[in-house]
Amino acid sequence: MTDTPIINRRGMTRRGMLGAALAVGATVPLAAAAGPAWADPAAIAPAATRLMLPAPTGPHPVGTVRLHLVDRSRPDDIAGPGRFRELMATVWYPARDVQRYPVAPWMPDGALRAFLADAGFGDLAPLGPLTAGHAGAPVRRTGRRLPVVVFSHGAHSHQGDHTVMVQELASHGYAAVTVAHQYDTYTEFPDGRIAVPLYDRRAPTLPGDFAADLLFVLDCVEQLAAGRNPDVDRRELPAGLLGSPDPRRIGALGWSKGGTATACAMLADDRIRAGLSLDGPMQMKPPLAGDLERPFMMMSAEFTRATDPAVAAFWSHLRGWRLNIQAQGAAHVSCGDNEALFPQVAKLFGWSAQQLQDVIGTLDPDQAVKIQQAYPLAFFDEHLRHRRGHLLDGPSPAFPAVTFLP
Repeated sequence: MTDTPIINRRGMTRRGMLGAALAVGATVPLAAAAGPAWADPAAIAPAATRLMLPAPTGPHPVGTVRLHLVDRSRPDDIAGPGRFRELMATVWYPARDVQRYPVAPWMPDGALRAFLADAGFGDLAPLGPLTAGHAGAPVRRTGRRLPVVVFSHGAHSHQGDHTVMVQELASHGYAAVTVAHQYDTYTEFPDGRIAVPLYDRRAPTLPGDFAADLLFVLDCVEQLAAGRNPDVDRRELPAGLLGSPDPRRIGALGWSKGGTATACAMLADDRIRAGLSLDGPMQMKPPLAGDLERPFMMMSAEFTRATDPAVAAFWSHLRGWRLNIQAQGAAHVSCGDNEALFPQVAKLFGWSAQQLQDVIGTLDPDQAVKIQQAYPLAFFDEHLRHRRGHLLDGPSPAFPAVTFLP
């Protein structure tokens, strides 16, 4: 199977683009060795400052906790005999009393250093942004359980690359769970092991493998809902987390390969009540079979129904509520935190407008961030909380770049 999101249609790898972002103005060596040098990292590193992510807009502060999970139903031949599929997941949730709890980084330090080292800029790890999440803060309890959204990242990416969306949902009262898909991600385990993408055809990195991870994470969500700790190390969880997720109100979203995995997971398990794909190519193996009658939304950029038969075929199998929107000028990487990170890099190091657009497209970055915050929230509010607004009804003057595709 060919999974196109590993390289976008401009020829730049996902790893190269994010490496360039965090390396504040680097060349693009991983995808186009002959490309122009946009800045000299040796000369500019002393002037670099920590990159920033936009604050969420919801009424609640955000807490977060990492979970170490092992799926004992899935042997891991790559790890060795007697080993099973091992994952890191992170729960984001509305919190109270966050003052005494540290702010969580965008990526764990070891994973960030490995990520930057692969891009050739290991000495710039201090530039990694912080999030709005406070590690270990107690959960805000109101008498009602929290609706849940699980997130699947793209190929060769990491679970923090859509933090803007995830912490936005948490600030509005969701438990958002991100998963690091082992062998196709950068993450760090509690014992200090650092995982990096494994370029091995034996590795379980197809969308179906990602989907199996999501379904296992749903099992863990059900354990949390029942008051049981799924963390294999039995580390202490934040106060109020046990019993807080609502297993009857679960949604899923994913970017790129993760968007395809979201569709696969929904087709396989009706616990997922609503699904959202962020520019997923919908290339499935085995091929798509059966219809989906639950709500599904597609936020398209480069993988559109007009240009990709697999996307058009998936759309034709949606028999329930469905919506396809597209932000004009968006690139494949416009769906995530790149829209917040790259403009800071461009301003700090004097990139031209064209150089910035070559990476993230022509969509205004501030508008792109607001789209990421508003539309997923509106979708899950409508289909998990039955809070129907008007944003999904048609074009909005607040978001002029967003078109509704028939």
